[in-house]
Amino acid sequence: MKMIAHLTKRLGLSSAAVLSALVLTAPGQAQITKFQHIVFVIQENRTPDNFFQGLCNPPYGTAASCSTTPSATQYDIQTSNWLNKMSKTGVTQPIPSSIITTFDMDHTHSSFVALCDFNTKTGLCRMDGQQSAHCDPNCPMTLAQYESVDYTTGLLNPYLTMATQYGWANYMFQTNQGPSFAAHHFIFGGTSAPTTADDAAGIFAAENAQPSQAASGCIASATTTVSIINSLGVEFENIYPCLEHQTLADLLLSNGLTWQYYSSGPGWIGNAPTGIDHICGSSGPGGKCKGTEWTTSEDENPADVLTTIGSCELRSVTWVTPSTANSDHARGTDGGGPAWVASIVNAIGNATTCDGTGYWKDTAIVVTWDDWGGWYDHEPPPVPAAPQSGYQYGARVPMLFISAYTPVGYIDNTKFYDFGSFLRFAEHNFGIPEGALDFADARQTTDLTKFYNLNQSPRSFQTIPADKDAKFFLNDKRQGGDPDDK
Repeated sequence: MKMIAHLTKRLGLSSAAVLSALVLTAPGQAQITKFQHIVFVIQENRTPDNFFQGLCNPPYGTAASCSTTPSATQYDIQTSNWLNKMSKTGVTQPIPSSIITTFDMDHTHSSFVALCDFNTKTGLCRMDGQQSAHCDPNCPMTLAQYESVDYTTGLLNPYLTMATQYGWANYMFQTNQGPSFAAHHFIFGGTSAPTTADDAAGIFAAENAQPSQAASGCIASATTTVSIINSLGVEFENIYPCLEHQTLADLLLSNGLTWQYYSSGPGWIGNAPTGIDHICGSSGPGGKCKGTEWTTSEDENPADVLTTIGSCELRSVTWVTPSTANSDHARGTDGGGPAWVASIVNAIGNATTCDGTGYWKDTAIVVTWDDWGGWYDHEPPPVPAAPQSGYQYGARVPMLFISAYTPVGYIDNTKFYDFGSFLRFAEHNFGIPEGALDFADARQTTDLTKFYNLNQSPRSFQTIPADKDAKFFLNDKRQGGDPDDK
């Protein structure tokens, strides 16, 4: 008890947190050989610098908790002097703002190119920001990309709690250099290429389907298109937004495993299964998905994941995408995202009868944001190898890893993680050779195994405090539909 009291005072943690950490570091017999369930929770359009300033301030941290050259126990978050090539001083101070906005930042491929400002001498992005032209007409200021969400309102507390209580990745990058349509395909199957051959040649779907707000994927109208980019980074053609290649879902099924994808609608640009020809089984342009995989594994109400957890019917791998109000997407969210994600984590943590000993002891939860949303981040992405160099890799995005086997406040400095790391994690966990998909799966060398140790005793679950709970989301009447329209 004296040791716990000493560490409590020295580390500034609660006695419960210290005790959990001590229990976790005590080696023991493996509790499980693998996770029975992996849940990917995918939010919308934020960067660490924009969304997680609260990690550098009380009560979740201090100024010393963050550094742009972090040690093993520091978050890589820049709190001041954001680079701005148009500023007279060359820097801009981050501007605190609400999570709820009336405007949205452009996050097309061209906007990433502006944010990157590639330096041909160093071969790296300067990361000195986009310009005012990349903010929509409702933008209240000329440098909106330099805003950081105000952590003092308390709305972000669920995310900050998860980050400080579980695992955080300092170097997690979106695999693509554009918006949601491509990003969700990389998360689901490791590529946004129209075909396997296109992927090998570095040819990808680069943008969201157009016209905006129209249904996307293999049920889009015949006049809907998506831009294709080549290995030189040039968008050269527009095609129908229906792709055909293997995905992680196919690997799972071929190994006797199951999957589920939760989305706010079949035509949303973030609904990756709808955009894969053999999964959707479309009745034709403007029609419906009728494929067996789609009808048995697609759910068009995100909150149904809470019902699934409550009835102990969680699949092997689950992808959860949000409604507009719960998405964190600028101009769409009403601030519900942090509580929404907390409701999923809490449902899993408190499902004590599922799988005999409860979901908490055999489930891993990975939370990430699909793209940067046009917001500033200081960390330059890695430089990809040819021929994929025209579209990979994009801006840094936040990532949290939550499990009973993850140390309190674990910060991972591996360089680097991307959506391909997610695929490799699932493959590793279920005994599938890593890289089996080719695509970003094979191009990446990291999985997420540093975030947990199954030989350690599982931590007890503590409910994440949030202003809305599962009951609220199961009866949520707020805005549905497509969170992203750019």
